[in-house]
Amino acid sequence: MASADACIASVDDYLVRSFTKKHQTMAATVEAYCVKCKAKRNMKDPKENIMANGRKAMKGTCPTCGTGMFKIMGKA
Repeated sequence: MASADACIASVDDYLVRSFTKKHQTMAATVEAYCVKCKAKRNMKDPKENIMANGRKAMKGTCPTCGTGMFKIMGKA
């Protein structure tokens, strides 16, 4: 029974690490273009995403109007 509990714990640990790796909150400011304001703004609450093609991207909101912002960063 102990080996089954250890296996479940390792799977839980793997899932937590893989989820937090894909959706990390970045403390640094990320500048992106807001389509609604038509100006470059620093993202509010930027989060790092990995797109299906393997490229990194940042997702956040505009601090002025609240519209969603998205910036493709480059290859991982």
